[in-house]
Amino acid sequence: MRGIDSSNVKPIYQHERALIEQLIAATKLYNSSEAIQELFDFTIRLREFAPFNAMLLHIQKPGLTHAATARDWWSRFRRKPKTGARPLLILRVMGPVDFVFDIQDTEGDELPEGAFAFPTFGDLTEERFSGFMPAIARERIEVVEIDAGDGHAGWIRLIEESTTRRGKNRYKLAYNRNHPVATRFVTVAHELAHLYLGHMGPDGGRRVPDRGYLFRDMREVEAEMTAYLVAKRNGLEPKSESYLANYQGAFRELDLYAVTRAANAVETAMGISAQKLWNEKGSGP
Repeated sequence: MRGIDSSNVKPIYQHERALIEQLIAATKLYNSSEAIQELFDFTIRLREFAPFNAMLLHIQKPGLTHAATARDWWSRFRRKPKTGARPLLILRVMGPVDFVFDIQDTEGDELPEGAFAFPTFGDLTEERFSGFMPAIARERIEVVEIDAGDGHAGWIRLIEESTTRRGKNRYKLAYNRNHPVATRFVTVAHELAHLYLGHMGPDGGRRVPDRGYLFRDMREVEAEMTAYLVAKRNGLEPKSESYLANYQGAFRELDLYAVTRAANAVETAMGISAQKLWNEKGSGP
């Protein structure tokens, strides 16, 4: 059997490793234990890709759930990349590189409901969704879009604490721009729920108590239940069951008062509170 010339392999390996290390250092993606754990979870979930390629995909699109080449999408699911879809780069066996496409960047035959991480059904226009943003901005909450895979919906972060006891803290909220508009609505409601449930800590200007001591499962159950209520009350059908199935143990201590109170606060922040709609109708019972 013909042997491998290690004199060629070693420089190539070192060059590729140097490029990746440079990329990781430049992006500062993995500078915490939480970020490393997220990478490991991502790599475990994308079993169809080699670990190194999974890391490359995570760098390019965190939250990715399904990816395949254009040929595989067509032969297995009769789907093809959308016009202008951005390919993702991986290393190819016995070759330089290959291109794969995120499930969100394909179109064609219908996929099973379970193929998507956060399915939501119902009619909601882009115009109406955009109409919620000014109301949220007036609440000192900056809303931004992120480009992420299907498994990453969004986040909310405390940006600045108020200098007065009765002032409102300032936050930044992000949603995945690649999700359908109905899913984006639920994401925004879910992240706002974390704020109004006290998961971000106390906020005197909003009369939000400090409930950040709750363990993660309880925080996620409360936020999703709140988003579920808000979505259903506005004509949408979130499939929260699959998401909540991951946190079944938290239901025993669910605080329904906190959830319903937060749902009212979320609707108010989005400009769709019952009181506002009542005033717009201008009529009583």
